[in-house]
Amino acid sequence: MINLLLIAAGGALGSLLRYWVAELVSVAVGSAFIWSILLINVSGSFLIGLAAGASWDQVRLSDSTFVRYFIMVGLCGGYTTFSSFSLQTFALLQAGETARAFLNMSLSILTCLLATWAGFGLAAAVSR
Repeated sequence: MINLLLIAAGGALGSLLRYWVAELVSVAVGSAFIWSILLINVSGSFLIGLAAGASWDQVRLSDSTFVRYFIMVGLCGGYTTFSSFSLQTFALLQAGETARAFLNMSLSILTCLLATWAGFGLAAAVSR
């Protein structure tokens, strides 16, 4: 039961953070391109990499139950927006903006994988 509460609390917080970050980015740079979703996906990928690195069997920086359920499943699940990424990319393709759609896909996949690697590496480095 505690795991479900951790997921619910993390998910609620993650959803609120996603909304706030998207609003701040839209105000700062406008909504003409995918910057808010890209930033959310990259920072969420970094966070999930950091959490995974911190709770990995060899590292153990924190309580893995909290990290796995509250942060990784709840917070990151509520915060990251790959479903929004997919819908926005589909809309770009439907609008005939193929180059922008492929730029969006390339930037999102590459930078999110790099952010996950960086978060995991940071957690591993701190544990040494």
